[in-house]
Amino acid sequence: MDFSRVTVLCLGDLMLDRFIYGAMERISPEAPVPVLRLTRTREMAGGVGNVANNIRSLGGRAILLGLTGDDAPGHALRQLLAETARIENRATVSATRPTTCKTRFIAANQQVIRADEESLTPLTTPELAALREAALQALPEAQAVIVSDYGKGVCHPDILSVVIDAARQRGTPVFVDPKSLDFTRYHGATCITPNARELGQAAGFPTETLDAVEQAARFLMAQAGADAILATRSERGMALVEGAAPIRAVPSRAREVFDVSGAGDTVIATMALAHAAGSSLEQAMHIANAAAGVVVGKLGTATADIQEVTAELEAQLDTTADGVAPVDCPLLDREGASALAERWRAQGLRIGFANGCFDLLHPGHIALLTQARAACDRLIVALNTDASVQRLKGPSRPVNPLADRAAVIGALRHVDAVTAFDEDTPLALIQRLLPDVLVKGADYTRDQVVGADVVEAHGGRVLLATLTPGRSTTAMLTRAGR
Repeated sequence: MDFSRVTVLCLGDLMLDRFIYGAMERISPEAPVPVLRLTRTREMAGGVGNVANNIRSLGGRAILLGLTGDDAPGHALRQLLAETARIENRATVSATRPTTCKTRFIAANQQVIRADEESLTPLTTPELAALREAALQALPEAQAVIVSDYGKGVCHPDILSVVIDAARQRGTPVFVDPKSLDFTRYHGATCITPNARELGQAAGFPTETLDAVEQAARFLMAQAGADAILATRSERGMALVEGAAPIRAVPSRAREVFDVSGAGDTVIATMALAHAAGSSLEQAMHIANAAAGVVVGKLGTATADIQEVTAELEAQLDTTADGVAPVDCPLLDREGASALAERWRAQGLRIGFANGCFDLLHPGHIALLTQARAACDRLIVALNTDASVQRLKGPSRPVNPLADRAAVIGALRHVDAVTAFDEDTPLALIQRLLPDVLVKGADYTRDQVVGADVVEAHGGRVLLATLTPGRSTTAMLTRAGR
């Protein structure tokens, strides 16, 4: 991953994050409260400033737009940004509005209290005009826009409507971390990234299950005219709802969590960088999930660098080293499957490929996949889309839609990745992935296997798996009277 050529315009509420560390060793004689003996203080850019810090840490360049006061916290914040490479601070300085400052008191690696200094009064007309003009001037330099709304006034509808419309006219993707429950103020965004609680509150729906997340996301996408919603689900990982595609989810990796401060900033920064660098939103979700996993293992408002994210991605792959795929095994698009295959290939792993409808799972399927996985290190299963199944099997098929078939296949311990193809044959997908082992049932002969010549030309082989007699979806449906 190389984000060095990506510039992201970061617009939102800028603040100073102050961390005061100490030790609690006694109770005050003045009141029944602990006494914190201070040892050190650390200051850093917070809010949209932390988004910019994540952009910088991951190797990109950030143009930072927000509002600071003409006060001591504002001076400290501007000094910090001036000393930070790859962040260009173009924040407006207000003569009357204080700088938002969040002071966290920390003892024994735990935050014990937070004190906020801020103004919740609306921005003035000149302040709004200055921010709007600065955003429009910076937009031609950016390959992506991030709107980081902390509810402090900068993300005013008059600013957002102009900036989002101008970005979309240029073909520049816009990512929004929302604070308002009224998603219409983010109208036209490419991707909105609420957490599950925010998603449920904005939609008025529960969001405990993936089905509920999808229902809430589609409701809000229609309201906001957004292309996609990425819902972060804490220890459950993330879920992406994009266009008419089925919901795609990625689980989090089990870890010790020290602090979730700033994790949302890391997610949106990584999503914007990865997508601007050429990744699909689904691929970007996987990278963002890894980045979030890094920062929650750190204390305080943290960032992740590209080496840490790469290592985390590899660690997530290693959790399937015994062939056990996550229950929420995502349905990869062609680009995602190709990128995963390239990563495995770079590790010297043998890649297997099997394809089919896999409509009603039966022992014959299990036998084929068992043999396939035994012949390789990683197994990719490609499913016919619903339209492809109908062309091959007739209008009454499939019994189960693609999303359901992918969920079932992806939960099998033999399967490491699931993708799909809409053509009548998987030839184009095989040409893209170039597996080392191509698997079909023994009811085929070598010359009947689509893609056999392609695989063998690249040094691979064809495996004709032994079939289980009398086991087929068609036979099952016949017995069921269909």
